[in-house]
Amino acid sequence: MTEYQVIDSDQTVYRDGTIKLHGPEGFEGMRKAGRLAAQILDELTTMVEPGVTTGALDDKVREMTLDGGAVPATMGYRGYEHSCCISINHVVCHGIPSDKALKDGDIVNIDVTPLLDGWHGDTSRMFLVGDVPLKARRLVDVTYECLMLGIEAASQPGARLGDIGAAIEAHARQFRYGVVRDFCGHGLGRLFHDAPEVVHAAKAGTGPELKPGMFFTIEPMINLGRPHVKLLNDCWTAVTRDKSLSAQFEHSIGLTETGAEIFTESPKGLHKPPY
Repeated sequence: MTEYQVIDSDQTVYRDGTIKLHGPEGFEGMRKAGRLAAQILDELTTMVEPGVTTGALDDKVREMTLDGGAVPATMGYRGYEHSCCISINHVVCHGIPSDKALKDGDIVNIDVTPLLDGWHGDTSRMFLVGDVPLKARRLVDVTYECLMLGIEAASQPGARLGDIGAAIEAHARQFRYGVVRDFCGHGLGRLFHDAPEVVHAAKAGTGPELKPGMFFTIEPMINLGRPHVKLLNDCWTAVTRDKSLSAQFEHSIGLTETGAEIFTESPKGLHKPPY
């Protein structure tokens, strides 16, 4: 049976399997953290081009995070040494920044999580590098549509967690795309990763009831080919098994009495490429 826990503003929270329900102060903290995360991705739109290295992008993320009064939540997380994750082409998620330069035609996901005043603003966005083939651009477009359909499903009265994955999977299947099951969205707030797990391929009407005060991410990973992934020897980078392209978008949201608030929406309206 699902347990929910109402969180006071100054309460210490633990990853104990309960789904946290937050009040107004939690929403205000998540708005600030989410806005900074979105501003960082907005700024990167001018940098992502052929020849720039993923390490240079990571440096910019770290600089903007610190300038915003936050710290990158990924630095030191389970031994991770960078300020963001950058996943190119067939990399599904958790790509590690390096001296690798972006090439014309690449599609790239950049995932940032500033930790601001104790709150996590977790978001990712796709970027197109130079002249990107039509099939790759369509994958990116459909993946964004999957994200927004998932958020719409979460906004409905009486919704359950499985409704999110059902909406995402139904849309992706129309294009014969694979929905990654090995990674999922997650609760967040004062904790980086918490209950519930938000799977992106599920059965409608199943799972815990969605209640006002819940904070979680929706972050569908959609493959041009089959949904299967494998982990590389660095124990972080996940790639498609069939080497097909993969795309991902992520928002952090909070549920209200009337729907869902997107904490990580772009202040400049740069929701999806081309920017």
